[in-house]
Formats: sequence, C-alpha cells, structure tokens
Amino acid sequence: MLAGLGRAARSCWPRGRRDGRPPPSAPQVLLWRHAGAWRGQAGAPYSALVPSDEVTINYRHSLPVITLTLPTRSERCRFTVKPMVTTVGAFLQDVQREDKGIEKAEVFATDGSKVSDATLMEVLLMNDFKLVINNTAYSVSPPVKGKLSSEHATEMEDIKSLVHRLFVALHLEDHQIRKERELLQKLDHLKEELLPLEQMKSKIMDSTDAKTSRLLWIGLALMSTQGGALAWLTWWVYSWDIMEPVTYFITYGSAMAFYAYFVLTKQDYIYPDAKDRQFLHYFYRKSKKQHFNVERYNKLKEDLAEAEESLRRLRQPLHLRLPIQEINEKD
Repeated sequence: MLAGLGRAARSCWPRGRRDGRPPPSAPQVLLWRHAGAWRGQAGAPYSALVPSDEVTINYRHSLPVITLTLPTRSERCRFTVKPMVTTVGAFLQDVQREDKGIEKAEVFATDGSKVSDATLMEVLLMNDFKLVINNTAYSVSPPVKGKLSSEHATEMEDIKSLVHRLFVALHLEDHQIRKERELLQKLDHLKEELLPLEQMKSKIMDSTDAKTSRLLWIGLALMSTQGGALAWLTWWVYSWDIMEPVTYFITYGSAMAFYAYFVLTKQDYIYPDAKDRQFLHYFYRKSKKQHFNVERYNKLKEDLAEAEESLRRLRQPLHLRLPIQEINEKD
C-alpha cells in the first residue's frame, strides 16, 4: 500500500533472497557503477565492482518502483513513488530515513550538474541520472514508459473532469455553509469590537464639528468687523485718499496669507478643503487627548468591509445556483 501523499512507499527484504527465492537474474533497468571518482565529483572514491541489480526501476500499477540495496543493512529496499507529487528531496529523505547509515544522498544529471531537491520525480525519470549514496555513484537509466494514445488521454481527461464535478457537487454546499458561518461569526466579532470605538468616535466628531463651525463663524465676524472699521475710517474719520493705501496693503497681506497656505499645504485655498483640513486637525488632536486609537479603528473597518464583501460574493446567485430573487430574500 502506498504511503502518504508525496512520500514513497517502501518494502525491504534481505539481499539475495525474497520469499526463499533468489532475486531475478535479469534486471529491468540497465545500470552500472563507475570505478574510481565519478566525473563532476572529483576526489570522491567509489568501489569498482557492483552487481548490476543494485538499483532498478520498473513500473507497477502505473507507478515507478525504485529498488536499491541499503549499504548498512545489506537489504534490498523498494520505494514506490508518486511521480507527480513526490520530489527528489522527499525521495532522498525516505532513503536516508530507511537506512541511518546513509550520510549523503544526492542526484546528479548525466552532465554532472546537481538536481534540485524541489524537482519532481516525474521530471527526473524522463532522462538518465546518477544516484550518489555516501561515496558510491550509480548510473540509472529509467525504462521508457509508453505514451498514452490520444483516445486514452481523452478518456482520462473526461474521467478527471467527472471526478471534479462529483467532488464539487458533494462538497461545495457544505463548504459554502461552513464559510458563511465563519464569515458571520467574524462580522459579529468585528462589530462588537467596533461598537465602543464608534461611540467614542461619534462624540469626538460632534465636538470637532462644533469647534470647526465656531471657527468659521468667528472668521465671518472678523471679516465683517474689518469691513465696518474700514468704512468708518473712510467716511467719518479720514478720507479715501488716506485709507486707499491701507486697504491696498490689507488686500496684499491677504494674498500673501493665501500663498503661504499653498506653500505649507500644497493645496489651493478652497473653503470646503480648508474646512475639512481644520476638522481633521481638531479630530486627531482630540483623539489623542481621549486615547482614541485611530489606526486600530481603521484596521477594524477595513476588516469589516473585507468580510462583508467576501460574504456578498459567497452569496452570489452563481455561487449558490439560486435565482436572484431568492438570494435577495435570503439577504
């Protein structure tokens, strides 16, 4: 029986005998061991004489079975791998786990380049490779697996599609119900956390809005007082010849004030924008005094909006396969 997903199933027996019978004399995969140091791994001593059945690869139930001799226990061990999910690193770990005496296990291509541990076994078995265990290198030639015919491939695709549709039909509704329940619980939790913050924010906004409106009325009162004072000085105290330079410099000073506002804020002096800017200034200052965490409030609001959007998308008629009027009644 195969092991868990991504792992190689393995079975071992003493070298030379299995069920009281000698091993087959003709291996299914031709392989040999290099004498001396293998090219690309200079200085690594390898033994010269190794039986040809040290490592074999054959296919059983459409799965590759790699058979090799464990160096410490001198036993033949068979590893059944799932080529589409098992990686080279997982296979080598299984080999080392089976024989604790294996200190080094690596795979190299025929040109001497090391094969990455993340490479799938399906890719590795497409070409010849070298398996290095401790100081011994094995040249392995995987058997050529017959290609599926076009009709057989089409049948396999149809079967995969049918299995997928059956899985969706059996599990989609349960998944949607479970996901909806999780989102509703998340919404309730977020609303509970936001409730005290919303109350505090409402009080701060009311106070800030009143202060901003009071500032606007004060500005109107000052402008009215300025106009009345200039009129009184022009017609009752002095003449226009004297007050004209005064009004000029007042106008020029106002223009300088507006330009200074643009230099500091990088925005034109537009009354609604100026009011909003002053409102935010008062709001943050008052929030700091009352220890209102604006960043946490914004984060909770973003999470709430994301959860509501996820729930809305989950309840779409196309996902639930319901008519639009029925989904509206459910909402």
